[in-house]
Amino acid sequence: MIIFEKIKEEIMADTMNVSYTNRGIAPLFKASVDARIVIVGQAPGRKAEETQMFWNDLSGDRLREWMGISRQVFYESDRIAHLPMDFYYPGKAKQGDLPPRKGFAEKWHPLLLEEMPYIETILLVGNYAQKYYLGKSREKNLTETVRNYRNYLPKYLPLVHPSPLNIGWFKRNPWFESEVLSVLKEIVRDALK
Repeated sequence: MIIFEKIKEEIMADTMNVSYTNRGIAPLFKASVDARIVIVGQAPGRKAEETQMFWNDLSGDRLREWMGISRQVFYESDRIAHLPMDFYYPGKAKQGDLPPRKGFAEKWHPLLLEEMPYIETILLVGNYAQKYYLGKSREKNLTETVRNYRNYLPKYLPLVHPSPLNIGWFKRNPWFESEVLSVLKEIVRDALK
């Protein structure tokens, strides 16, 4: 755990993040040498930043339901790591939140992943995570990337964001719940054994 604390200190000292550090805001991520699954989402929301708990909202409730695990397991298991594309709340946009800052994941994810040798699957929640990790191997859009999830297994599992704002998407794509979520639950079950 010492290495993760050292990396956290480096993140906080980085000029890119010093304004957060000066306001007493710590980077929001979780890494463990025992991790088997990494959840890569967009960036913490305002509530997550305030409470220092990632996925601490309705989206998080739905994600935990999709994974088939309790809130306690989600937060306390060393087998689940959380590496958003930015470890800080990026601020409000006209609609929703601002995107994660460019260059953040590129700088810090490789350092953290290098210290987690037992990762089996990285859950790519939303466009930003999929664009960064899948690059040109993505399909033409998020729906098609998620629909073709088998092409990325076992290393990656692309998912749509569990936001309540995506209710229409879930209704238009019933295959997601009947097909993808059973695979997700199986991956999580195996990782937690």
